[in-house]
Amino acid sequence: MAHPLERLSSVDGRYAKAVAALAQRMSEGALVRYRVTVKVAFIEHLADFPGVPVRPLTESEAEFLDKLVADFSLDDAIVIQQIERKGYVDGEMKLGPTNHDVQSVELWLQMKLRQTSMADLLPWLHFGRTSEDINSCAYALMLCDAISKVILPQLFELNDTLEKLSVEHAELPMLARTHGQSASPTTFGKEMRVFKERLERELNKLYRVTIDAKFSGATGNHNAEFVAFPNVDWPKFASSFIATLSRFTSSDPVIVANHYTTQIEPHDSYAELFQVMIRINNIVEDLAQDTWRYISDGWITQRAVASESGSSAMPHKVNPIDWENGEGNLELANALFELFARKLTKSRLQRDLSDSTVMRNFGIAFGWSLIAYKAVMRGLGKSSPNAEAMAKALWEHPEVITEAIQVILRREGVGGAYNILKDVARGKAVSLDDLRSFVATLDVNDGVKAEIMRITPLNYIGIAPAIARGEV
Repeated sequence: MAHPLERLSSVDGRYAKAVAALAQRMSEGALVRYRVTVKVAFIEHLADFPGVPVRPLTESEAEFLDKLVADFSLDDAIVIQQIERKGYVDGEMKLGPTNHDVQSVELWLQMKLRQTSMADLLPWLHFGRTSEDINSCAYALMLCDAISKVILPQLFELNDTLEKLSVEHAELPMLARTHGQSASPTTFGKEMRVFKERLERELNKLYRVTIDAKFSGATGNHNAEFVAFPNVDWPKFASSFIATLSRFTSSDPVIVANHYTTQIEPHDSYAELFQVMIRINNIVEDLAQDTWRYISDGWITQRAVASESGSSAMPHKVNPIDWENGEGNLELANALFELFARKLTKSRLQRDLSDSTVMRNFGIAFGWSLIAYKAVMRGLGKSSPNAEAMAKALWEHPEVITEAIQVILRREGVGGAYNILKDVARGKAVSLDDLRSFVATLDVNDGVKAEIMRITPLNYIGIAPAIARGEV
């Protein structure tokens, strides 16, 4: 294999270690393994399903088939690729070249079964099937495996971290900004809670996504099976077969049968999945961009690593590279997820092959996402809110309490309260002393004046702490 420095994609090059767990589940070799899994499960199900004259498997035969899946290796995938591309010699037989990835899996399985007591099952290996039946189930396994074993755990870790930040800094006051201008104060913990709740809402959707798969023959009508065995309930066979695939994932999301297809499963469930991923990535990118700005303002400090350099020219810099890395990779991922959701739900008539080449890039989109999630986690691990800087920014913008003053005046029945405060502060540099001097001139009782005088930019935070702790 090429050295990481020679690989075309940064996902498999620069960031190969970061996506290693994903590569085990979304690489071309993994796709081959899932195809083998589907083919083996198909033979086992044929032997179990009533009305299909496939003899029952012995216990040792079933163990052999299961072992083909459990022990499937890179070497096995390489042999299957050789069958496809240049042919492979098995004793006196030459297999391929097929120039067909799914048929190559079938020939590899034939080679394996010839060495056993199951040679009589060879005619059943692809009985009534089309390649898309195998691919549809294989990709469903791939997506379920990658999401449940890699993507969700990483996102749950991020969600837990945001929860901790929300609670830990629930009462840390911070200047808010709307339209980039100073606005009513908030707390750092409350702002982290917003991201946490947004992310968790989408994670619940991702956790419950179902992936549709088809197993109904060349144009989705069970033509071949039905003409051979018209008394068998083939839709029931397809549903029960697809349900058995859950034993290979044993986790959410789940795979369900779609009986209303052409040669290909329409991929609407893929679009739903990818649109959830887009929203998740947008939320994480929003977090990255806000944090970048807080770092720029000095409200968040980054821990400097002694051996690192922030600039080849400026020795002082500690750049927010993790946040920028996350932002860029999330944009790349979402560009592909958007393409997948838009492209894969359309196919010319009963099928065209343009979906196949697109689907081979699923791993790239999830890979960029995973790289980004890890970058954001690194950024959070070496970033801390700077309470002193946040307080300083609040004191520098006392005008943010004019909202509080005018709403109390409204309560007290003072006419034109909003315009009164607008004349005092809009577009002007005012100090807290200026505002207090103004309050002293108001035609309200001393108790109300004292109430207003107690308001500062640091304590005008409403119920932000309770929101940050998730108590609302």
